[in-house]
Amino acid sequence: MIANDSLILTETFDPLWLLLAALVLDAYVGDMNRLFNVIKHPVVWIGDLISVLDNKLNRENRSETNRAIRGFVVVYFIVSVCCVLGLAVSWFGQHYPFGWALELFLTISLIAQRSLYMYVRKVATALKDDGLSAGRVAVSHIVGRDPDQLDEHGVARAAIESLAENFGDGVVAPVFWYVLFGFPGLLVYKAVNTMDSMIGHKSDKYKSFGCTAARLDDILNLIPARLAGLWIYLGSFFLPTSSPLNSLKTMFRDAKKHRSPNAGWPEGAMAGALGIALAGPRKYREGQANDPWIGEGRARVIAKDITRALRLYVIACLVNAAVVAAIAIV
Repeated sequence: MIANDSLILTETFDPLWLLLAALVLDAYVGDMNRLFNVIKHPVVWIGDLISVLDNKLNRENRSETNRAIRGFVVVYFIVSVCCVLGLAVSWFGQHYPFGWALELFLTISLIAQRSLYMYVRKVATALKDDGLSAGRVAVSHIVGRDPDQLDEHGVARAAIESLAENFGDGVVAPVFWYVLFGFPGLLVYKAVNTMDSMIGHKSDKYKSFGCTAARLDDILNLIPARLAGLWIYLGSFFLPTSSPLNSLKTMFRDAKKHRSPNAGWPEGAMAGALGIALAGPRKYREGQANDPWIGEGRARVIAKDITRALRLYVIACLVNAAVVAAIAIV
């Protein structure tokens, strides 16, 4: 009887419907912070492994070529480990009654829909209710630039830029790689994205050691970033205060202006839809970035514009989920 039940479960278990359930549940439970205060988040485990390898292999007395080779080995090792673990989780879900619950739980934890919304909303609330200083503190949790150098408009722009960019690599990309390769694809992508955020910098310490991680992250986000821009454009049809035509035009015209080969697509779509300007000159901890503006609208962005961006983000997330549902049905 147990064998028959397992066979039935295996035959009826569809990872795409599990993914859709994860998107719905993530919109409700988010990061599950209380739970992950007790146990480590999966990304934290990956980050700890990256830190150990970084400390062991990335030393200043080694040549740039040597550090680049070691960085490649780190990427290969972590990707291999995550691929094996991802396959094990998928196998467990397919072959044991209720084993899918583990995959569902991990998938929810690796998609950042609600957490991204909450972090960006905190910036809008802080700016509106408590002023610039509180806004700087709130935005420091989601951007890499120096918040002390930002005025009210800079804080608001930074929040919207982070929302648009992270919609691509925190929501659309994980879903995209899950649709293609199941949970192993999702876990490998999150590992690469985590490596890029930790070691994929252009600083003296990481320009060689982290180059493989940075390039691989660019490759894995190539299609998802463009899909994210497309979902924002489609979402703008359902937001009365946005402009679909400007969203599409700005995305295709200004995406290439961004220093990243991918981030400009969702940022361009967002800027055009809301009639604002993003990017532009700004200060990071590593120094000044004199980047061109994305969008022809006003650069004097305010907290109200963050709220508009959040509404568009929610609609874009619904578009993303609807595409998953359509693929599952087909």
